[in-house]
Order: sequence, then structure tokens, then C-alpha cells
Amino acid sequence: MGLRPDLLTRRAAGVASTTLALLLSTAAVGVVPAASAFSAAPGEACVEPADVHADARIKAGGAARHEPNELTLAETREREADLAAALRERARFRAGAGASTLAATVTIPVVVHVIQENSTRAGGNIPDSMITSQINVLNQSYSGATGGAATAFSFQLQKINRVTNPAWYPIVQGSSAERSMKSSLREGGKNTLNVYLGELSNDLLGWATFPQRKLSSMDGVVVLSESLPGGTAANYNQGDTGTHEVGHWLNLYHTFQGGCSGQGDGVSDTAAEASPAFQCPTGRDTCTAPGADPITNFMDYTYDSCMYQFTAGQASRMLTAWNAYRAA
Repeated sequence: MGLRPDLLTRRAAGVASTTLALLLSTAAVGVVPAASAFSAAPGEACVEPADVHADARIKAGGAARHEPNELTLAETREREADLAAALRERARFRAGAGASTLAATVTIPVVVHVIQENSTRAGGNIPDSMITSQINVLNQSYSGATGGAATAFSFQLQKINRVTNPAWYPIVQGSSAERSMKSSLREGGKNTLNVYLGELSNDLLGWATFPQRKLSSMDGVVVLSESLPGGTAANYNQGDTGTHEVGHWLNLYHTFQGGCSGQGDGVSDTAAEASPAFQCPTGRDTCTAPGADPITNFMDYTYDSCMYQFTAGQASRMLTAWNAYRAA
């Protein structure tokens, strides 16, 4: 499947548009904070879940060696039951407070933490222009500008935090160093998207946490820095890893969750898919249920050049989860 004819042009323009700002500023390189900067929003407790790495995205060819943990049927049932309970809890709260209006549009504040080994590009010191372009990609993808359904979400960059700490580089999924990094750096409440950029372990392009009723210091998204627009990760450098992982943060499963049976990804307008799709396959249809595999969906594993859409069902699921878990 070929490149979407207008998308690369738009994204390349996004990179170019931020170059002047980069030339006019110098990025300060931070140091590791002496004490934890994490604090929950007022009234929110910080909890440490047993399994915080709910989902990930891997490079083509990485599956055989480093298959990320997929949710089991029991785990998805548990999550869906929790979502239903959270919705009931929120409904009771709104009724008691006399507020019945649910959020219909959401602007998400974004705090980006650039984890560096040193001050070189090879050591993780990517330019601000790549980060700004990533925010542009998120806004295009979630608005439907790339060809999919429009969602309720837009993104506003609040801060770029640069931290030089070789002990956190590369970022190793599930490690004590990752927990230390996030516990030290995470900012804001449940509505704030914290993004951690750097070199990653085990062929991973990124991973994310699902939303929870209690705020965890682990909450957020981890993304390979060179997968941002203009990065060096061939076939994965148009910013769609960020789009994919934010989808998990907003409660979307992979399109291939559950394979061909059961409830799959819990969204009725994404066709069932037996396994992840890699590269840019044509005519792929791995389940007998109606519909070809959704290889152009942001929640599959295809090259960035092949994924460009969310469905209306996914947009609805994300907004439902926002109102259950992350809304003020």
C-alpha cells in the first residue's frame, strides 16, 4: 500500500515550519532533579499498579524476540468492568454536584520529557522542532485531517523538560529506572499527558498506560525519540508512534486485540484482525468476519506511511473513557 498522497507533504511542512523557532532559541539541557517533582492533583491519590505497561508498539521484525504483553481475555473483561464502574461513579458524582454536562471537546495539556544520555543528538538531544512537529501530527491525526474520523481531542504543548541522566538511558520497559524516572518527572493531574522521549529497549517504538480511576506516577506515554517527525527511525518517523500510544492512553486497544473471536478491541467498526499487520500489506484479511484487516488504523502495527485513521467507534470509546477517568 502506497503513501497517502497528501499526508507526507503536510507532515514535512510541519517540520519545516518549526525550523526558524529552533534557530532562534537554544535548548537548555537539564539535570536530574534532586527530589521527586511528582505530585497528584488536589484530591487525587497516587497509586502504583501491579501492571502498568498495558500496551506497546514494536518495529517490524521485533515481534519474535520482544513480543509486548498483550491483554488476556480476563484482563480485558476486568478493564471493561472497571470502565463501566467508573462511568457509574462519575454519573453519581455529577448528579450530586448538579452537573450533567459531559465533555464534548477536550484540549489536552502536554508535558514532554526529553531523556538524554548527553548533549549530542546521538545521546538523545533531539531539537525542539521535532517535538513541535509531533504535536502537529497529534492534532492532525485526532482531528480527522489525515482521513479518519474526527475525535474530540486536541493537544497543546505546555513544556519541554530536558533531563540528562545516563542511568535512565535507554529507557527500559518495566525497569526500576523507568519507575524512578516517571516518579521524579511526571507533572499535572489525570488530564495531563506526560510524554517521555529517548532511546528505548527491546526494539520497542513506544508504550503507554491505560487510564485508571486513581492517578499513578507511571501514567503517561513513552516514545522512541527518533520516531518523531524528521527522526532517523526508517518507516517509523512520521510521528504515528506518538499517535498510537496516545490512543492507548485514551483507552484504545490494538485492532488485533483478541484476534478473530470475542469482543476484539471493543469497537464495532474496526474489523476483526487475527494478528498485527506489519509493513504495508495489501489485501490482508485474516478473519472470516466481514471486513478486511484495518491496516490503515492508527492502532495496528503497520508503517507510519500506511496508517492514517481512527474510526467513529474509536473516537466514541476515547471520549467515553475520558469522561470516566480523566475529566475534571
